[in-house]
Amino acid sequence: MDKKKRFRFRLFLVTIGIVYGDIGTSPMYVMKSILEGNGGIAHVDEAFIIGSLSLVIWTITLLTTVKYVLIALKADNQGEGGIFSLYALVKNCGKWLIFPAMLGGAALLADGVLTPAVTVTTAVEGLRSIPLVDRVMGPGQGKVVLITLAIITVLFSVQHAGTSRIGRAFGPVMLLWFSFLGVMGLTQIVSLPSVLRAFNPVYAVQVLLSPGNKAGFMILGSVFLATTGAEALYSDMGHVGRENVYFSWPFVKLCLILNYLGQGAWIIRSQGNELLYRIMDLNPFFLMLPEALRPFAVLLGAAAAVIASQALITGSYTLVSEAIRLDLLPHLEIRYPSDTKGQLYISSVNSILWIGCSLVVLYFRSGARMESAYGLAITVTMLMTTLLISVYLRKVRKQGVLSWAVLLIFGAIEAVFFISSLGKFSHGGYVTVILTLLLLLIEAVWYRGTQLERKYSTRLRFADYIPNLRLLHDDRDIPMDTHNLVYLDGENDTELIDRDILYSILDKKPKRAMAYWFVNVNMLSEPDAMTYEVETFGTDFIFRVKLNLGFRCSQRINVYLRQIVQDLQASGELPDQHKKYSIYGDSTVGTFQFCIIHKSVSTKTELSALDELVLNTKYAIRRAAGSKVKWYGLDTSIVIDESVPLITGGGASDRRIQRL
Repeated sequence: MDKKKRFRFRLFLVTIGIVYGDIGTSPMYVMKSILEGNGGIAHVDEAFIIGSLSLVIWTITLLTTVKYVLIALKADNQGEGGIFSLYALVKNCGKWLIFPAMLGGAALLADGVLTPAVTVTTAVEGLRSIPLVDRVMGPGQGKVVLITLAIITVLFSVQHAGTSRIGRAFGPVMLLWFSFLGVMGLTQIVSLPSVLRAFNPVYAVQVLLSPGNKAGFMILGSVFLATTGAEALYSDMGHVGRENVYFSWPFVKLCLILNYLGQGAWIIRSQGNELLYRIMDLNPFFLMLPEALRPFAVLLGAAAAVIASQALITGSYTLVSEAIRLDLLPHLEIRYPSDTKGQLYISSVNSILWIGCSLVVLYFRSGARMESAYGLAITVTMLMTTLLISVYLRKVRKQGVLSWAVLLIFGAIEAVFFISSLGKFSHGGYVTVILTLLLLLIEAVWYRGTQLERKYSTRLRFADYIPNLRLLHDDRDIPMDTHNLVYLDGENDTELIDRDILYSILDKKPKRAMAYWFVNVNMLSEPDAMTYEVETFGTDFIFRVKLNLGFRCSQRINVYLRQIVQDLQASGELPDQHKKYSIYGDSTVGTFQFCIIHKSVSTKTELSALDELVLNTKYAIRRAAGSKVKWYGLDTSIVIDESVPLITGGGASDRRIQRL
């Protein structure tokens, strides 16, 4: 029993350290933003504060607790969360669903670039409230920018260690942070228990219509900041597991609400204090604390803000991984630092996020300017998630009433939040919009390019071409290229084969080999499993191999094939392949050549100009994303790169030229 308790507490710490960073730092700026939007602490009264607190509490309750924790987390795709996982569950319910999935995913990835920049810069600027640190930093933003860039660099450089190790390192800090939030809030509530009236949603409605609310419905743009980490919570489910989110969220929510109520109690009790009216950028989160505790709060808050970036970073890995599986982004090398499949690391994504965050810091240079852009993109993702969840509930779970309730209630709430956030566009929101549109363009190009490839690709019945391969295999007039000629085939169906592979062997240049290998790699959910299946079609020279590899296993195809050759030779299914010359002496395993086929678009095809541009752009993105040679560990092997036309014939080439 004790062991089980320790195990749960360890996962609790990992979850606290990974999932809740973004939403956990919101008390540092939500009430500050609400006060600023209404003209400052001198222009608010008790009714306004109670109503604002009610808006915050019910926003967290409805959007985070009800929508994401209670509803969205149950819509998982084999333990993975996020908008692309959700789309994978409903993609057969309508072709149009790909559009909200791509838009929501692009917006969340764009927010993943902005969030670390915002949180880290704000944290570094918060250090100025400590006089000694402020004197060291000096005037201007130069040192702030340099310190921020250094912290961001360190943050991204440790990602390769894996989310489990990072979570164990960050977990105790975030546990201390949330405990601090709850205790400090509770000390203020005790002095003004009437602030608990904010749990009544009537006050939330009243403040929206109250003349004392000078921002009107635009106040929701500030209130929304209290729940910006909810989408990352859903995306990070695969890193920690649904049960661990269920186990930890009540504690996190309690601490958050206690702190918001404590800030509200302090603001109400501070009415009439003219000394506070003179403070620029008044932040009730720090000012409600005893003066001796403020340096500690600033340092702890700075650490929490840095950790807040982790939720978006790990969520970005999950999003990209799911997009790759859905053929919305190019194949990228994915590493699994732990024995949990959901905990992954993508080096290229990490580098792009690091560069993007650094550029955002250099462009905006201050946290205040970045906060103007914050939250706009995430409202788009939330709206798209609501749409997909409603389809999932209606079509997959067959819960029609709940489906329409989710669409109407959460759709309306998030639409209002989106409208109220549009005011941020000209103040920096355009950056996230540009990033979103750029990512959406890449997704759209990849998706349309894949559709065109499937339209024009041809799968042939493999058995019909075995006689041709046999003739080539036995033709002594053609020099033998290699003992083993290997092609990578992405299809699982052993009865069919890509026309381009046969075209490469028989037409492009007849390639004679002692054995032809057609290899398909299948990733398993177990971390270290390694098995294979072989279909020989009754021959001793044709082998269709299905490699079943655990997700942590390296995909060194050449190493596995050498072992498979030895196994088949031992069983008598493959003749010995004698190598006359070798530094290792006599060997029964011959030479290998790997043929990598790339699609290309010929200059004259039946494609429209737009589709031709789409395909050429997709192939350019694929080249930039990396090489199959590296993915499959073939960098030390003999590799033949071939380009085959996606479309043969078409247009003028179909007409016969006439002899004069």
